[in-house]
Amino acid sequence: MLAQYVHPSKLGLFRIVQHGRRWRVLLDQCEIGRYDSDLHALAAARKALPQARLPEQLEDWRYLPESALAHSRLSIAQTPWRSLEQAA
Repeated sequence: MLAQYVHPSKLGLFRIVQHGRRWRVLLDQCEIGRYDSDLHALAAARKALPQARLPEQLEDWRYLPESALAHSRLSIAQTPWRSLEQAA
């Protein structure tokens, strides 16, 4: 996990996580999708769940750089993420 943007909402904790060259959008333990850029990931999250009222700009999300996450030994590859379809 290289870096991530985090935003709490009434639906749960949203994260846009850089993983290699791709970006993943996560809602708690559920993966919404994978995208080529952080901006595409944000747009997809806002479109998929408009009721979450996510900020339009990534600057309004909390940014956590890799150095802030270095203490975590759990990587995304080791985490059993589920897609939204699997969670339903």
